Amino acid sequence: MIATQLAKRQNRLPGILEHASGDKRFKILEAHMKKYQFKQDALIEVLHKAQELFGCLEDDLLLFVAYKLKLPASRVYGVATFYHFFTLKPQGRHTCVICMGTACYVKGADQVLAAVEAKAKIKAGETTPDKQLSLLTARCIGACGIAPAAVYDGVVTPRQTPESALEHVKGWLGDDH
Repeated sequence: MIATQLAKRQNRLPGILEHASGDKRFKILEAHMKKYQFKQDALIEVLHKAQELFGCLEDDLLLFVAYKLKLPASRVYGVATFYHFFTLKPQGRHTCVICMGTACYVKGADQVLAAVEAKAKIKAGETTPDKQLSLLTARCIGACGIAPAAVYDGVVTPRQTPESALEHVKGWLGDDH
């Protein structure tokens, strides 16, 4: 089964490279890789640039990076999924990240998350259908002293309650929420 999946991905590579030749973002990404001399240990920097250019790291983009850096696709995918900063799906206009670390969880982060999920009608890791809000969780954001913490559009916000979280996201949700 794995061999079949690998063969399908390898068959997609010529199409990806052909598509990449007409997209200026791929040329910029390739110039960025050249800056690092296509070194494999520059993978994280290259993925950061790829996400900056494309908004997210979709499969074809990960395969392109793997091919150009001469890395196995599994390693590129592993790095992209390990680090919280990287996203594999297009994100909404706004982001809400609820910290689920031990201190935050003990102080009610699960209730904060449940309130936002209910109001936005999505689950953690999803984006609203109107692409206005992406709801994410983090293992720990390192703000244990202000637990439970949330990050709204990059701004860390302390001592969240279900009510305060809903107050933050209400303007981002359409009328049907």
